[in-house]
Amino acid sequence: MKRVLVTGTAGFIGFHLAKLLLSEGFQVHGYDGMTDYYDVTLKQRRHQMLLQTPGFTATEDLLENHDRLMQVADEFQPEIIVHLAAQAGVRYSLENPRSYIDSNVVGTFNVMEVARQHKVDHLLMASTSSVYGANEEMPFTEVEKADTQLTIYAATKKANEAMGHSYAHLWDLPTTMFRFFTVYGTWGRPDLALYKFVDAILDGRPIDIYNHGDMYRDFTNVDDLVRGIRLLVDVPPVRPASADEIEDGDSLSPVAPYRVVNIGNGDKVRLMDFVEAIEAAVGKEAIRNYMPMQMGDVPATWANTDLLQRLTGYRPQTDFKDGIAEFVDWFRDYHGK
Repeated sequence: MKRVLVTGTAGFIGFHLAKLLLSEGFQVHGYDGMTDYYDVTLKQRRHQMLLQTPGFTATEDLLENHDRLMQVADEFQPEIIVHLAAQAGVRYSLENPRSYIDSNVVGTFNVMEVARQHKVDHLLMASTSSVYGANEEMPFTEVEKADTQLTIYAATKKANEAMGHSYAHLWDLPTTMFRFFTVYGTWGRPDLALYKFVDAILDGRPIDIYNHGDMYRDFTNVDDLVRGIRLLVDVPPVRPASADEIEDGDSLSPVAPYRVVNIGNGDKVRLMDFVEAIEAAVGKEAIRNYMPMQMGDVPATWANTDLLQRLTGYRPQTDFKDGIAEFVDWFRDYHGK
């Protein structure tokens, strides 16, 4: 099976993707900086689980360390790269914007250089639904303009898309960018709403509900997300001979083997319905602290997933109530609550 270099394997999504790839017989080398943006113990536990699986090896270092990243690639000789590592979090980008430039711009450039020099079969890189910014026409489609980012996090991800397109064009490097929509699930990040809400409700602490609950999100289960990524691995973009070859609704570039794909549940869920589903799964009501809209946030996200289905035959569809119940079971087990 093919060799896949995955960045961010100690992270939430990278862990789940590596686990899926390993289950299908891929050789996976993980690269993760183990930064302390959130509890490093959780990252270490994820890596420990992966290291028990034959076919997985790992390096702990920052993406900004170009020489180390190149050395790892020279030794592993990847055929596919999936770049998930990033400084994540919309809200943290208000406090520490420089870390987003270092990790998401410089780090991504280093990954692209590795992909170029090793002439990989397919480079897949994570973007985010946040690049749609102030766009209001929903569901969001990949072919609409996305030029109104509202946070430095979103801006760095849009920069990654532009950088990826240029490398795809210049070096004929098949590149797929995927835009995630509000991912949740087991082994999740402590800074994400679901994790914070469950933790607070169990401890009897209030939860902060922004925009007084008048928000909608396209909640996407992590297992559905990584299945979408896995299937996209097998669909590298091909540079078209002319723009006339591109089908309506396909974000394939007319001048590069490059494409952007949404991976979402294809449904918008009201935040208060999400909270009520958490309360039901936990078996306890939340103490609700209603707050105004947070700076840089958007009132709604909703993905059109037609392109993903057209390319892979797959469309995520886990009901958020089922996903929440699964997460609560994991959370209780992990924390002994």
